[in-house]
Amino acid sequence: MIFERNEDWRSYLKFYKVTSLLLAANIIMYILVVVNGGTDDLETMLRFGAMLKVDLFINDTWRMFASMFLHANFEHLLFNMFTLFVFAPPLERAMGHLPYAVLYIASGFVGNVVSNWGNEWGTLSVGASGAIYGLFGAYLFVGLFYKQAMDFATQKTLGVILVIGILQTFLIDSINQYAHFGGLAAGFVLFWLLRRIR
Repeated sequence: MIFERNEDWRSYLKFYKVTSLLLAANIIMYILVVVNGGTDDLETMLRFGAMLKVDLFINDTWRMFASMFLHANFEHLLFNMFTLFVFAPPLERAMGHLPYAVLYIASGFVGNVVSNWGNEWGTLSVGASGAIYGLFGAYLFVGLFYKQAMDFATQKTLGVILVIGILQTFLIDSINQYAHFGGLAAGFVLFWLLRRIR
């Protein structure tokens, strides 16, 4: 199964450079927020780039990028980084570093655009989920159109994760549905587009 991670740290850093940088960036940003006021302090979160439902395309477009590196608490960070650590490497290896980086960042950005459009005014939004769901969107594309590229165990694991993720999105109030589905759709389309470009 392609999602089994049995590399040592040196091999992981060598083969999955972009994923390693993304993991480091998220962890560093979390530490910076914690030492400068904490994730419960709205002013601190906004200073570091958290998104509120505002007219972002006027002055605050940068938040659509910055907010995907912020997390609401340690559990939020841990869950997203575990998901990134386990599920991202096969995609980076298959796509190449630059296309994979474009897929991740663009999916997170589109997820945040959809989030800003769909959420109520004053809704705070942070997290890597939109970008991570973009990766799952790419896997969904492969699973639908290039099934032979995945073994049965990988297909089954991916299916279970997508079903659980979608159920959680609807059942847990604090989850940003718009970012999740916006990122998923973006990853699906962007993976197809990046393949066409290559």
